[in-house]
Amino acid sequence: MNQLNIIGGLTRDPETRTTQSGKQVCTFTVGVNRRNDREKSDFFRVSAWGELGNNCARYLSKGKKVCVIGQVSVSTYTTQNGEMRANMDVFAEKVEFLSPAGNAQQNAPQAPKTDAQRGFVQVDDEKLPV
Repeated sequence: MNQLNIIGGLTRDPETRTTQSGKQVCTFTVGVNRRNDREKSDFFRVSAWGELGNNCARYLSKGKKVCVIGQVSVSTYTTQNGEMRANMDVFAEKVEFLSPAGNAQQNAPQAPKTDAQRGFVQVDDEKLPV
């Protein structure tokens, strides 16, 4: 079984293109923090096809958090300098949008709530039962 599950954030806005045969594909890169070393990340290039790709192009943008489930394909190639390189592509079968819907203004950090907004009431020590 070839299945990869990743959770991370988009490193840039998704790109959509149409193949010569007329199929649409949406590609984006997901950055995933390593579990044991939060300062290092791995980056996965994801391709989403058909209706899934259309939804990704429509609702995702840089910084949005996603969960991607799909198959992995690894290919190697030689650069013009003779160096061997490898590509790892994820062909998405399922993409879950983990960031809240809305525009950037709605997703911006908000000021912390005051005690009154959280439902707490200030009580003087003198009014507490003994």
